Amino acid sequence: MEEEVVTQTEQTEESSKPDFVQDKFWNKDTNEINIEELSSSYNSLEKKLGSRTEDLSKQIREDIANELKAKVPENYEISMPEIPENVQMDIDPEMPLLQWWQKTAKEAGLSQDQFNTGIEAFVNNEIGSLPDLENEKQLLGENANARIEAADLWSKKNLSTDSYDAISEFASTAKGVKALEEIMKLNKDAPIPQTETAIDAAPSLDDLRSMMKDPRYWKDGDRDQAYINKVSNLYEKYYGNQKAS
Repeated sequence: MEEEVVTQTEQTEESSKPDFVQDKFWNKDTNEINIEELSSSYNSLEKKLGSRTEDLSKQIREDIANELKAKVPENYEISMPEIPENVQMDIDPEMPLLQWWQKTAKEAGLSQDQFNTGIEAFVNNEIGSLPDLENEKQLLGENANARIEAADLWSKKNLSTDSYDAISEFASTAKGVKALEEIMKLNKDAPIPQTETAIDAAPSLDDLRSMMKDPRYWKDGDRDQAYINKVSNLYEKYYGNQKAS
């Protein structure tokens, strides 16, 4: 009889434990959940999960970084975007701004396409700041092309290459051409420059033909032998360069 009572008591105590509570968290003496043991186990589990989450996040960051590095070329290729036909633009690889962009793109892990997007934005910005050539020609009148060509030829004949490059930008507007024409009038009878000019460095056939139209080359009374000799020498240099190339 006593054995039956004990058995019934044990069964009652066991049945009082909820099914979702593990045995290790059940205090049989008090017939209650062992809060201390459960809390300790929970804290330990939370710590492990936190550690695994941090490791997983670190691994994901490393994977993303490695993926970005794989897309970064050893050296970026400078590719010019499509530009209008009447615009001439070149990008100098030694340009400080370009070198900064290459370094920045490299550090940011940008791909070649992303690098090209930056180049395109730079070029479009430069083009947007250029004067409207057709509008500037309208401001110069019907003989705009002749006036521009005359100013350009005068600059080539009288200025060094560096000065010519600087004045070309200045004379890209109607106001610039008009200002240059005033300078041309003031120096109409100026002697032939003794230093190498832009046309001396790289004469073109069109420039030389224009030089022959100068009265100093063909008009009696205005013919200047020094000027004639210069034109002849430039023709020899032009054709000599053509043979060499």
